[in-house]
Amino acid sequence: MGGHCDIGIVGLAVMGQNLVLNMARKGFKVAVFNRTAQRTQDFMRERVKDEPIFPAYQVEEFLSLLSSPRRVMLMVKAGQPVDDFIQLFTPHLSPGDLIIDGGNSYYRDTDRRIKEAENKGLLYLGVGISGGEYGALHGPSIMPGGHEEGYFLVKDILEKAAAQVEDGPCCTYLGPGSAGHFVKMVHNGIEYAFMQSIAECYYILREVGKLPAPTIGKIFEEWNKSEDLNSYLVNITAQVLQYLDPDTSKPLVDLILDQAEQKGTGKWASQVALDLGIPTPVINQSVIARNLSSFKEERKKISTLFPYSPEEKSDISLPHLEKALFLSQLGAFSEGFHILKEASSEFSYNFNLPEVARVWKGGCILQSRLLGRIQEALRGEPDLLFVSPIFREKVKEYLPSLRQVCAQALEREIPVPALCASLSYLDSWKREWLPANLIQAQRDFFGAHTYRRIDREGVFHTIWQKEEKE
Repeated sequence: MGGHCDIGIVGLAVMGQNLVLNMARKGFKVAVFNRTAQRTQDFMRERVKDEPIFPAYQVEEFLSLLSSPRRVMLMVKAGQPVDDFIQLFTPHLSPGDLIIDGGNSYYRDTDRRIKEAENKGLLYLGVGISGGEYGALHGPSIMPGGHEEGYFLVKDILEKAAAQVEDGPCCTYLGPGSAGHFVKMVHNGIEYAFMQSIAECYYILREVGKLPAPTIGKIFEEWNKSEDLNSYLVNITAQVLQYLDPDTSKPLVDLILDQAEQKGTGKWASQVALDLGIPTPVINQSVIARNLSSFKEERKKISTLFPYSPEEKSDISLPHLEKALFLSQLGAFSEGFHILKEASSEFSYNFNLPEVARVWKGGCILQSRLLGRIQEALRGEPDLLFVSPIFREKVKEYLPSLRQVCAQALEREIPVPALCASLSYLDSWKREWLPANLIQAQRDFFGAHTYRRIDREGVFHTIWQKEEKE
């Protein structure tokens, strides 16, 4: 029976289990291994029916189930566990065998692991997977990068397991090195921004409009029917807000502590944007908002020092708020694709950006009707996504709505960092002149950093401070 499985999956947490079932139900024979044998036994007993899934409880036994060249996919926690499992399996692998990391690994770790694999004659793929446990079972968005030869060893498996949309599977080879994990990192940065913007719209509807959560959920449900906002995140927001706690009959969202956790991928996206010199204020402010939310006890104490007296209910223009959310979403996508465009040349990924948009159209957290237009816009290779002819007039039309929403929120002392960052982002790009000339003058004053002039060529330095006479 040895050597007959198409792929082996290591790690049987929920994501790993669901991906195994997904692949097996597509007709592939899958070997499974988990460091804790009990989890493997529970999985085989509780979830496996007639699928071609074959358990193993020792490394050698697991590898003996795989056909050659062997394809080993790690579905384990990012960081040290990935290195630990690579170290565990590598001595038993042969040149030409393939290791696949399907976790949320940091892209620089993936680059290092690829070089280490090459030194041993192994192939390596860093694969971003988005869609959560539901997507893993029914078809996620899959973002592979690394050795192209390795991709062709699992191309059929990954593309059949991926979500399917009108123009193909939501999986394609994205590029060499850490391209796949880099794209997933940027995906998550955009995801942070979109989630924060949605939360801010909910905040405004709750605090200004004094609307209960189920009513706000109905508004998001209507928004999800539109061309602009139809998306996975708006859809689940509508469901979350209308869900009643079975124990109290209250909206469950009202009973959840207002501290947002994170795994670090959004922070990585902000960090790499800063390293590349790409402005990403919407993503950055969304990461900061999560950080700030974690200081619950401090916020509780400080709130007593700055008393806030809620005003009476005010009217909210739902069309303005809907347009504001759309522009914030578009701003986040613009930032994300700007990062990808710069990284494509900086790291020699050679991204096909319309293809990146395409593989996000189904199965993943960012899936939305908007991505079809984004895909089309990227084919025109705009400098920035929002200046594409596909979006330009809509941006002009919607900006006053975003401005009004931000003004209303700030007037009521409601923090909306992502929405305000979206406004500043768009306003800054459309201004020919910004006050950076004063900053350059200041830098030259205290650090002799020099400056350039607009009326002549060259680099200049000025002794700004007059010497005092003795």
